[in-house]
Amino acid sequence: MKQFFKFLLASCLGTILALVLFAGLGALIVGALASSVEKPHSAKPNTVLHLQFEQAIPERTNNLEMNPFDLKNQKILGLQDMLDALEAARDDANIKGVFLDLGVQGVNMGMATASVLRERLLDFKGSGKFIVAYAPYYTQGSYYLASIADEIYLNPMGGLDFRGFGAILPFYKNLLEKIGVEMQVFYAGDFKSATEPYRLTKMSDQNRLQLRELVESIYGRYLTDIGQSRNMTAAELRAIADGFKLRQAEDARTYGLVDQIGHRDAVLTALRNRLGLEEDDKIPSMTIDEYAASTGSKKDYSARDKVAVVYAEGTLVMGEGDPGSIGGDRYSKILREVRKDERVKAIVLRVNSRGGSVLASDDIWQELHLAKEQGLPVVVSMGDYAASGGYYISCLADSILVEPNTITGSIGVFAMLPNAETLLNDKLGITFDTVQTGRFSTGLTPFYPVTEEERQIMQASTDQIYEHFLKVVADGRGMTRDEVHAIAQGRVWTGDRAVELGLADRFGNLEDAIEVAVQMAGLEKYRTTEYPRIKEPLQQFIEEITGVEEDVRSQAIRAELGEFYQYYEALQELQHASGYQARLPFSVEFR
Repeated sequence: MKQFFKFLLASCLGTILALVLFAGLGALIVGALASSVEKPHSAKPNTVLHLQFEQAIPERTNNLEMNPFDLKNQKILGLQDMLDALEAARDDANIKGVFLDLGVQGVNMGMATASVLRERLLDFKGSGKFIVAYAPYYTQGSYYLASIADEIYLNPMGGLDFRGFGAILPFYKNLLEKIGVEMQVFYAGDFKSATEPYRLTKMSDQNRLQLRELVESIYGRYLTDIGQSRNMTAAELRAIADGFKLRQAEDARTYGLVDQIGHRDAVLTALRNRLGLEEDDKIPSMTIDEYAASTGSKKDYSARDKVAVVYAEGTLVMGEGDPGSIGGDRYSKILREVRKDERVKAIVLRVNSRGGSVLASDDIWQELHLAKEQGLPVVVSMGDYAASGGYYISCLADSILVEPNTITGSIGVFAMLPNAETLLNDKLGITFDTVQTGRFSTGLTPFYPVTEEERQIMQASTDQIYEHFLKVVADGRGMTRDEVHAIAQGRVWTGDRAVELGLADRFGNLEDAIEVAVQMAGLEKYRTTEYPRIKEPLQQFIEEITGVEEDVRSQAIRAELGEFYQYYEALQELQHASGYQARLPFSVEFR
């Protein structure tokens, strides 16, 4: 009995010590998090706004998986908040200019995002304020933003990557055959290329055609925009790229794409001169995050009527989904809450998605359909992508606004099932046998190839879902089934072409979409309310360490992989994808 009490006392003491240590560790972490959040302060006179674009820009601030241990990045500013901050800076007498400080890794954003940011920077410059850009090395993406600057500086040992746009696609068919795996593919739409890497060894003629048109369209606009800023023609710029004439830093100045060759200290001297400062004076500066925090909200909280702005960004998935994804269940609940709120008079859906689960897409579509039946105007604003499932949830809107560089369309469906029989039987020595009550009882498994009858069933189901997709688009856009089919079949379009083809109504950004919704609802006094509700990083962290959410592993991988995390994430999405998919098979981004 004495030994029993001894062990009991030791166990209790160990538990108490563990709790004390855990509480102390938690207090230290909470203290560190709290101390890392500085109180916002207004811009001082003669301040320069310091812009860097090293991280991916979400549509909504912090609407992505956050790293709870990265104390320096507890707020990842969203695109709209960034645009609002630049607009406020334009009218702020204390802000004298912008310093575009662009690193060697380039910018991490889609082309529609880059275009919108560039337009807002041009608006800032149009107020008479200066913009100076510097990079040790310009990628084509970072130069697109830098090209609007009054002065563009380039490091003497750096360069300017200006070679034109291209697409490189990997194909896995031969690899899978070598390891004994066959991807059994079912798809609807001649241009639905998501399955091509698993069934072909090169691009189909249809995919080559659509990619060439896509790349040429985006590249043409890229050259036109840069040409207008640098007083050059698109033909002149194309000739420079085609000849790969910018091989050294000095070449960029010779051909008129940069203004000065110099190190960072030369740029800082130029900024001091513009501000009227002495050589040793410190340049007053603020990051875009600091400035956004200091400007506060422009909302009129006395307004009773609301316009709900729902940000749908990321992959469409079944269930709740993680931050930065569009969980069918979560977004259905959000839209249900919105349409049952008597003060909400209109819905603006901001879509930036390459698609995903058909089931999730249809659940969200249904809630938007019910909102329209209640008489709520629904307006869609498209970002970098609104393709496949992203277009599915958009097509019933009363009005669809796109950016010229938005990638949309991809109206098609596919499903894939691996057949690993050869890998398991011949290479690993694993065999299977079954007992079943009927010929379909075991379902579709990776252990056996599908039978011809099962193949016919799967393809018929795929075709049926595609026909439903066509009907949804036809009803939403006021077109016939055949009119939609002619421009569907999985084909991808830019925003330019989408407006021409009737898949979208007009060009515009999120602010324009909100204005359209306000006019449709007949509102005079209103305020916006944003969804999904974003948890503070501290709250996310507490939920993670208490087991409510288990994202620590993905956060560690994100921290380790950095800019390459997106490729890991894409593979994980394919691995965990279930059911039929309506998704764009590639991403097009500036670097």
